[in-house]
Amino acid sequence: MKLVTNPRSAFGYVSPLASLLDREFERYFEAAPAVAAFRPALDVREDANAVTVQVDLPGITREQVQVTFHDGVLVIAGERKSEEARQEDTWNYRERSHGRFERRLTVNTPVNREQIRASHKDGVLTITLPKTAEAKPRQIEIASN
Repeated sequence: MKLVTNPRSAFGYVSPLASLLDREFERYFEAAPAVAAFRPALDVREDANAVTVQVDLPGITREQVQVTFHDGVLVIAGERKSEEARQEDTWNYRERSHGRFERRLTVNTPVNREQIRASHKDGVLTITLPKTAEAKPRQIEIASN
């Protein structure tokens, strides 16, 4: 197999398959915007006691995020800043998105607003929305006749 030089590759040499993939990526991204808007991925889970939301926020500090809860709507908003390019930099490939974001989730379960907690660790924001006593399941004893 003959190696070819790709002047835009950070490593200098690539295989023919890699060159073909590079061309396909270029063709696709010529029609697409240079960088898509940032929309953090999130997971929502529910158990008997709470609704828990986890949001992936890599490279974003807790000071750059605002969390609000009003009328059953949880709002997570913030901004992921773009890395400043220096004049001597040349981007070979740029895929990471950036910009302002806002995620809105309607919570249909009654929530104890005073006990909502949020924590940020290792790029993951975790929000715990405890259910009210009325929303928690209740075991009902069956009477014998």
